[in-house]
Amino acid sequence: MNIGINAPEFSLKDGNGTQWSLDDHRGQTVVLIFYPADNSPVCTAQLCSVRDHWSEYQATGAEVVGISTDSVESHKGFAEKNELPLRLLADTDGKVSAMYGMKSWIPGRSARGVVVIDGDGKIAYHKVQALSLFKPADEDVLAAIGRAG
Repeated sequence: MNIGINAPEFSLKDGNGTQWSLDDHRGQTVVLIFYPADNSPVCTAQLCSVRDHWSEYQATGAEVVGISTDSVESHKGFAEKNELPLRLLADTDGKVSAMYGMKSWIPGRSARGVVVIDGDGKIAYHKVQALSLFKPADEDVLAAIGRAG
């Protein structure tokens, strides 16, 4: 996925079963945080890092969502258990993950990575993390949001 191309449109349900569409957020910076699985230790650390920096994310005005191939029900429980403030979107068939270059080497899972989409709907930042490693990338993502905004 190249920087500057149009972000593919998609629509997914969140942990409450509410439909979320990228097209509804045109004119706004959008951050897609892809992760392999709810309730795994590494993914929990990844999403809790976002939670712990939530005030910084909110200050940017960006719409920040998490995406994995887990179910709506799984997302609901995972978000409640970890007090996650961001919406988690259920890409149960993996099509959105594949469209955004986030198809994992683990069958049926999303890769771990981040995509920032600017207000014009163009890819401004795209990073896939190798294997299932995670180190907090909040500073990099917040900087990318600032450049996209």
